[in-house]
Amino acid sequence: MKYFVVFFFLVLSATAFAQVTEPSQKVNGIIINNSTKQPLSNVNIININKVRGATTDSRGYFEIDVQPNDTLHFTILGFQSLRVRVTNDWIKNKSTKIQLTEKAIALEEVIIRPFNLTGYLEVDSKLIPTKENYRYSISGLTQGYEAGEYSPNAFGRVLGSIFNPADMLYNFFGKNPKELKKLKEMKKDDTVRNLLESKFDRETISVLLGVDKNELAEILQRCNYSEAFIQTANDLQIMDAISGCYEEYKILKKK
Repeated sequence: MKYFVVFFFLVLSATAFAQVTEPSQKVNGIIINNSTKQPLSNVNIININKVRGATTDSRGYFEIDVQPNDTLHFTILGFQSLRVRVTNDWIKNKSTKIQLTEKAIALEEVIIRPFNLTGYLEVDSKLIPTKENYRYSISGLTQGYEAGEYSPNAFGRVLGSIFNPADMLYNFFGKNPKELKKLKEMKKDDTVRNLLESKFDRETISVLLGVDKNELAEILQRCNYSEAFIQTANDLQIMDAISGCYEEYKILKKK
């Protein structure tokens, strides 16, 4: 009986290990316009579970690493985004056809108002708004970008949020370690990085972290990033900002 129990646990451990180390498999597909049935090129595909990306070619074709039950997120400008779960049938058949639906985009009028300068330095220096935040180095920028990490009292403000159980930042960092680990994985995949660098809609970041777009803005505010940064940064810069704040959180928590 004793040997049977030992054998049973050995088999169980081997099975569990095999499941953990299960190799990735590849699936492919063709993405088309739901209305015209024409192939769509440059569609961005991200495996949310593995944080790996792919892009369709001129034929609408893509190929990506997956495991059963992974979720793929499809996005392209002008079309409704789509999430598709990887089934065993898809893996078995290797290929599938996916249709994306166009969406109506209403462009709002943008009014650019220049500073009404007088030509007098003493007067104009008061008309031009000053930014209280210092410069910060972040991905995709050759020069420093405005942020709040190094501004006066920044450390105290972030510290107060991180250790306040009622604060949104405390709950976000404490309850989403798995999602936040994806931030590091995102940096390893060139396709994902290139996608985020070209996007400003926060959709992909929101999907990967499992939070609402509005929550992203609040997280960055709690990390003391300026409103200008939050409004103008691309998704790659937003990712780096949240990643940097999370690393600070882990260090402060250990202390």
